[in-house]
Amino acid sequence: MNVDWKIEWSREAFSDLNKLERKDTIRIIKKLELAASNPFHYFDRLVGSGDYKLRVGDYRIIALLIHERHLIFIEKLGHRKNIYEK
Repeated sequence: MNVDWKIEWSREAFSDLNKLERKDTIRIIKKLELAASNPFHYFDRLVGSGDYKLRVGDYRIIALLIHERHLIFIEKLGHRKNIYEK
């Protein structure tokens, strides 16, 4: 049985999502809904980290995939040029 994963947002990531243009927000939400069916197919592991990234156009979503809980926890969301800055 295939179980869709739940998606939870950090306060920072949700705030960043709400600052985007509506068309970008819709595109990101649709991609996440698609990824919830099989996150390991859509997300790539970040080198040297337990985090994963998802590409959506010029935006990147940084997330933890918590297998035991079937949970995608969105930590950060931003433009590809500055998402990886600490």
